[in-house]
Amino acid sequence: ELSIQVCLEEEYEFRQVDLPGLRFCCPQVEFNDKPDSLFFNDGVRRIDFILVYEDEDKKEFEKRHTFQRHKASLMEMGMELEATKSVIDDKLLFVKVHMPWDVQCTYAEVLHIKLPIQLNDQSLRPSPLRFFSCITKRFYPNEDLITKEAEFFTAPFEKDRLDLFYVRDKDVFFTASMRSRMAFYILSRAPYEIRGKIKKFGITKLLDGGVYKAAYPLHDCRFNVTSKEESCPNERFLLYEEWAHPKSFYKMQPLNLIRKYYGEKIGIYFAWLGFYTRMLALAAVVGLSCFIYGYKTQETSTWSKEVCSPDIGGNIVMCPQCDRECNYWKLNSTCEASKKLCIFDNFGTLVFAVFMSIWVTLFLEFWKRYQAELEYTWDTVEFLEQEEPPRPEYEAKCIHERKNPVTGVKELVPHTACERCVRVSIGIGTVLFWILLILASIVAIIVYRLAAFFAFSAKLRAQDLKELEPLKEYVTPQMATSVTASLISFVVIMILNILYERVNTNIPLEGGWPSRGSGLPLGKIPERGGTVWSQWAVCYCDPGGCLIELTTQLSIIMGGKAIWNNIQEVLLPWVKNLILRHCTRGASEAAIPRWEQDYRLQPLPKLGLFYEYLEMVIQFGFVTLFVASFPLAPILALVNNVFEIRVDAWKITTQFRRIVPEKAQDIGAWQPILQGIAILAVATNAMIIAFTSDMIPRLVYYWSFSVYPYGDHSNHTMQGYINSSLSVFNIDDFSNYSKPLMTPYNITTCRYRDFRYGPGHPRQYEYTIYYWHVIAAKMAFIIVVEHIVYLTKFILSYVIPDVPYAVREQIKREKYLTQVVLHETNLKLVTKLARMDEDIRPYSYTHDYKVF
Repeated sequence: ELSIQVCLEEEYEFRQVDLPGLRFCCPQVEFNDKPDSLFFNDGVRRIDFILVYEDEDKKEFEKRHTFQRHKASLMEMGMELEATKSVIDDKLLFVKVHMPWDVQCTYAEVLHIKLPIQLNDQSLRPSPLRFFSCITKRFYPNEDLITKEAEFFTAPFEKDRLDLFYVRDKDVFFTASMRSRMAFYILSRAPYEIRGKIKKFGITKLLDGGVYKAAYPLHDCRFNVTSKEESCPNERFLLYEEWAHPKSFYKMQPLNLIRKYYGEKIGIYFAWLGFYTRMLALAAVVGLSCFIYGYKTQETSTWSKEVCSPDIGGNIVMCPQCDRECNYWKLNSTCEASKKLCIFDNFGTLVFAVFMSIWVTLFLEFWKRYQAELEYTWDTVEFLEQEEPPRPEYEAKCIHERKNPVTGVKELVPHTACERCVRVSIGIGTVLFWILLILASIVAIIVYRLAAFFAFSAKLRAQDLKELEPLKEYVTPQMATSVTASLISFVVIMILNILYERVNTNIPLEGGWPSRGSGLPLGKIPERGGTVWSQWAVCYCDPGGCLIELTTQLSIIMGGKAIWNNIQEVLLPWVKNLILRHCTRGASEAAIPRWEQDYRLQPLPKLGLFYEYLEMVIQFGFVTLFVASFPLAPILALVNNVFEIRVDAWKITTQFRRIVPEKAQDIGAWQPILQGIAILAVATNAMIIAFTSDMIPRLVYYWSFSVYPYGDHSNHTMQGYINSSLSVFNIDDFSNYSKPLMTPYNITTCRYRDFRYGPGHPRQYEYTIYYWHVIAAKMAFIIVVEHIVYLTKFILSYVIPDVPYAVREQIKREKYLTQVVLHETNLKLVTKLARMDEDIRPYSYTHDYKVF
């Protein structure tokens, strides 16, 4: 048990902790009126971490006891502490943590941190853009502010071989992010209670238990003002000026400085986001070209002309789109919708879908190469396999023994086999519940679409509502239903996301997706023999096709999520910080010490970059999975990402406390997720073109049926396609329940979108041969396109190496140098020991002889 004493000595307050054979004290000092200082009051020892303790109730002895035990444990591990009271709130106590040089060396070796051993005598292949440096330099950060650092070959640090490393100055040998990472490693493993086999440790548990209010490394200065301290590098200010400030939106990111200041995990995220955005530029150009092509050809499209023609579309009477309340309507009333559909549903869409399937492969392959360069430059090669330490939360739960089948040694594990089965079962049950909730939401939206479609049809097709007459040309029942259903889908997705965050800490499943919008009949089709007509069989798509509905839903959901996420990311932390500063007013910003300024910022969420990656991966899914229906998706994603990079940069630089640096070799589990999306995108786009678009029926008509009326197979034309895609229904076959309330006296038949034999045919209302030709063509199209694209993707993946040749050579060079250095050191050590053995051996023999 620890005995705690509080003693006063002159102006200092010492909290003294007596342990067997040890004596520790943590002085509490007054603020020295140096708000920009990053050091203890002596101006020598640098602050590596800050712990914030709030003594809310003097009677909470257990918290104060735990606080003292944890401080004693930290000092026993070699850390030096200094406490300072808040200048605003007397209850707050800021504990400054410093690691002496010997402790830094020890934990640098424990964490296998790579440090320079020799200047890099090789260089990567120069960029071909160097010839245009006079132009491209304007798109890079200012080199006068962010200077390029020298490149070194590195090796894992070894304390006993310090003389082999390139040490110019001990104060800057370990960067601030390295020291913060080492300090957090110690804080995460410093015990505060030991009872038998149960050992409690970790700063995370102390934060959750309320012992500490916060724990964070320090920003080196204010983001908009440089520090007055001469030794301060002002890296935060440089990041804000050249990266996070809106005026720098067009500049490339200073990735090396981001990595140096925030660590590799943050650096790799922004590197991936920047690379993804640059690759989107190519896809956006091609997608915009396809959109312009569709826009220019909408007036010349044959099927669009037929729909709009008063002689063709104006003479075709369409069947009602709901029971009783809906009336008959003319085909040319959907003229505008048919023109809009031609913008997206054209042959350029097929080309763009194939292009995007190739693009996504190139994106993933070139990212692997770029990632390999970053791995080498940032010293994270083979990090995950060799250097990643176990999480302290995992270590704390390891109380059960199990024999390792590989080593044969007993080791501690967190759960028994039975407990693991129970936890897995609960996890699977929870995931299944959310999947069922998603399916229920989708079914509810489909039911709404049907009900809303019938309601809008009854209103917008009503001849007696004169006030809606100006809108009928632009607002169709299909468009009104699609827009409202898309808005409801967007709201459902947002609500489910919030619920996932509250309930489930696993990967959230995105609730809802765009409905297929295809023209499959819903219900029974009247069979030959006089079966009554069921209105559920009428397709609710426009006669020109169904793709416009999927396009509408994608644009609303994708655009809505992007706008909502950016507003949320900007406003929420800014408003929280504004309220906090308003509630804690009492001193000017220039009079508040650095550690207290950072405490008033927002802490990084527990899941860190998880939701940032999730947002971008969902966007990546929209861009690739449904691009056949929405060629403008890449350009919307490009515009969003240009803002997303600066919003994220502004947020972590100005509104959040400094993030604890973490190592990361790559983007982790998101890489196989992206690869899975890329594979799935080929199938989804092929099926969208086959089943949602009208491209295949048009092609079948163009190559097979359009020549029959003319008898010359050399003359292919799209004339007559609209008439061939509409089947005929006898209005006398309506049941009393389905029959419209108002029936014009001069019509006996109406048309609906399908390929069936008309009344009077021996196979009345059965599928025509044209239908089976279309189905066969759709299946053949899916198989052929998938195989061609997958083969192309496989060839590209094979011929593009994951690691550039120059990087491979540098990795080999670094390994060689490391082996040479270690070999020479070991050789010198062996030689020295051999000489010592030769000097001692004669005396040993004589001594042994005399004893004998």
